[in-house]
Amino acid sequence: MESNAVLLESKSSPINLLNEMHQLRLLGHLCDVTVNVEYQGVRAEFVAHKAVLAATSKFFKEVFLNEQAMDSPRTIVFLNEVQVADFASFLEFVYTAKVEVEEDRVQRMLEIAEKLKCLDLSETCFQLKKQMLESVLLELQNFSESQSSEEESTAQPSVLPESKAAAVAEAEQTDCPADPLGSPADRPSNGASPEAPAAKSKEK
Repeated sequence: MESNAVLLESKSSPINLLNEMHQLRLLGHLCDVTVNVEYQGVRAEFVAHKAVLAATSKFFKEVFLNEQAMDSPRTIVFLNEVQVADFASFLEFVYTAKVEVEEDRVQRMLEIAEKLKCLDLSETCFQLKKQMLESVLLELQNFSESQSSEEESTAQPSVLPESKAAAVAEAEQTDCPADPLGSPADRPSNGASPEAPAAKSKEK
């Protein structure tokens, strides 16, 4: 009797694999490609693994698959029109799936992603640019709302005095009775003024 098949799947294996490949690259172990980057007189050499670059970049995949058999144990690739800092960030991204760059470099990272045909980096840059644009639009919306509320608050005082005067006049009409002395119960029965008892007490 055959038993049912079960799936053995590791959630941490892809991350561990990337971390291990990243450490191997930083230490220069098992690296089989050197990328020479030059931009406006600034040059730098980066060592990496063909398999990682080919898996993350169609540009490198085409280069490695089309290269002639060479006697050298390490392939050398020359890249022009790519800034050294940008390629360093590109390498960090393909080996770790993340990289921290300044906001003004996001567009350049998108350009290098398109040049090297790295779909993951390209999508990541697009998403980040979209978030940045939404954030700017939200700030503009909040600014315009605060401006309009300030305009309303400055325009309101010219209307307030009239409404206050009307409210005061209405209150005076409702609170004050027509008879200034009030109801018959409030009037003194002997016809004397309310101050008369006080005057008598002073005489005593």
